[in-house]
Amino acid sequence: MAMIMVCRRGRQDTNWSFVMTFSSITKAEHSERGIAVAPVRREQKAARTGYQEGFEEGRRLGLAVGQRGYGIHFEGTSIIIPTFNRLQVLKKCLDNIFEHTASSHEIIVVDNGSNDGTSSYLKSLAGAVRSRKLDKNRGYAGAVNVGLTMAKGTTIALLHEDTMVTHKWLDNMLRCLNSNPQIGMVGPVTDRTAKEMQEIEHRNNRQNSKRWRKTDRLPGCCLLFRRELFEQIGFFDEGFENGSCEDEDYFLRVRLLGRHLMTAGDTFVHYNGFGGVREPNERLLEKWNSMLEWMESAGIHSITPQRTTAHTAVFYPERILVRALGPTVYWIENGERHPVRGTVSVPAVRVSQVDLRRWPLGKPVEYEKPELEFRGLTESGSRLLGVVRLPDGNHYHVEGGKVRRIVNRSAMEAWNLHLKPVREISTERLMSRESGLPIIAPPVLRQML
Repeated sequence: MAMIMVCRRGRQDTNWSFVMTFSSITKAEHSERGIAVAPVRREQKAARTGYQEGFEEGRRLGLAVGQRGYGIHFEGTSIIIPTFNRLQVLKKCLDNIFEHTASSHEIIVVDNGSNDGTSSYLKSLAGAVRSRKLDKNRGYAGAVNVGLTMAKGTTIALLHEDTMVTHKWLDNMLRCLNSNPQIGMVGPVTDRTAKEMQEIEHRNNRQNSKRWRKTDRLPGCCLLFRRELFEQIGFFDEGFENGSCEDEDYFLRVRLLGRHLMTAGDTFVHYNGFGGVREPNERLLEKWNSMLEWMESAGIHSITPQRTTAHTAVFYPERILVRALGPTVYWIENGERHPVRGTVSVPAVRVSQVDLRRWPLGKPVEYEKPELEFRGLTESGSRLLGVVRLPDGNHYHVEGGKVRRIVNRSAMEAWNLHLKPVREISTERLMSRESGLPIIAPPVLRQML
């Protein structure tokens, strides 16, 4: 039994049709029955070649379009919604967004590994909702961070899955946000009881700038901010347990830059979750305890900041080693990141791509320089002051002519400053140098971002 594939061209010489026939004829009979085997095989080869060439050309063009579009943002809002095993609640949330959102927007749902049908439901919304399913539950901060990498809007809204938005919610919050470049984040007013919800919505969702007010904290169920703020501050801290003050940590980082938090009192959303702002937990206090005192003295802890800072990297130390997604290790010095040639024994601190880009790229350095200076030495053998400790136990980092307070042990270990030699120094000697900005810990990241 032989199987023959006959390949015929269509009339327009563009389409191919394939006909399979089974035959028990022998090779000797081929010529008698008029079946030309060689031409058929040549046509088969030509068809395969044409298909492969078309596939490669389509792939090339698709990659080119994707590369051109990467990093291009649209004038609108990326609405990011983390979710985990709450399909019915998520459906209500999305239905409310569809009904009440007129401003230009995209919806991004990040599924923390649900097993209740959420994935299938989100696939059915392809075209209306962008989504990604994570390999496991990475917590609220982890899901938000993935959403931030996907967002294409010039503004970003974070929404809890159990939040029900109402008429003009986004329009009113955008007006508040855009009323002043000093505004960092905007939140609505909420009511978790659902009593007289329609009346509350009607009363609150009328545009009225007189109802906007500055605040120290916002309910985390609905937050709006500019993309530029994310680029200045970076990702959420994944070191907090799920739903435990990661938003409070972000508020402090916003205010650290001298930006305002604003409540848009003319915007109401209904929230079925926890009804108010959380009390600081142990990790939040550990991370920020000493820093809060400095913020108070600098006028930043108040709702009317007295100074504005470009980005949080100014609160990161220098003369340290960092790396991001790639294998390159960088030496941070004089506000620049210098690629290190060779291998250093000192461990590099992993930072996000967003954090890394805040340091302009400088000239490469040979590995001996960071190796020696991290250990408090120079090439000539003289000693450098790195980490110093005062009699009161406080630690400072000496960077050239400046001294910078290391706010706590968390910040010290996060930047590997505890691996540097520590020298005792008198208060008088230390205070003879110029005082720089304090050093805070970077956000904990458990994903490659």
